[in-house]
Amino acid sequence: MIEFHDVSLGYAGKELLSGVTLKLAPGSFHFLTGPSGAGKTSLIKLCYGDLAASAGRIELFGEDLANMARDDIARLRRRIGIVHQDCQFLDHLPLDENVALPMRVAGLETDEQALYELLAWVGLSGRATALPPSLSGGERQRAALARAVINSPDIILADEPTGNIDWDMSLRLLRLLTELNRMGKTVLMATHDLNLIRAAKSQVSARVLRIQGGTVQLAGADL
Repeated sequence: MIEFHDVSLGYAGKELLSGVTLKLAPGSFHFLTGPSGAGKTSLIKLCYGDLAASAGRIELFGEDLANMARDDIARLRRRIGIVHQDCQFLDHLPLDENVALPMRVAGLETDEQALYELLAWVGLSGRATALPPSLSGGERQRAALARAVINSPDIILADEPTGNIDWDMSLRLLRLLTELNRMGKTVLMATHDLNLIRAAKSQVSARVLRIQGGTVQLAGADL
């Protein structure tokens, strides 16, 4: 679904990532780890075309990103759900409308029953009419996950989604991501928390990718 072939990325003459070759196969679960500033966020942005590689080739759903027009990239992005660490919402809209925004942007009619089933799945059915400023950190991250999957994407990219929440809420979010993976979704989750990766052992068959010295290495076999 996503393939990197000898991909490099540089900023202002300095190389951040070099010679990255990896494949995120359908239905796989990968953790992406490494120290702060190693390039985890940049690699995720490369995955959905928000950044362009300095060298090498990136294929998204079998298509070379470098040869695609902006509208074609936007079309493929609809098959990807993205959860950012610092998730942003429209503060003047209630939670249910924020979660449904990707459907409106895509020109789709909101399925109210499916929306509220999704909110129930992430444990936020009682907060549907709440405004974003009133949400806790854990509620915001679960709402961000709901928004990311509202259009039933094939791939979920989660960039440090547990970085600002406590351990119990981190485990809850991890369970939601593993449930999505069992439904056949491909998941790439960036995290610096090795304890969380170890805790995933009983929940999901995953691979661990480590960014070190600008390269991406397979850090271990199935957890």
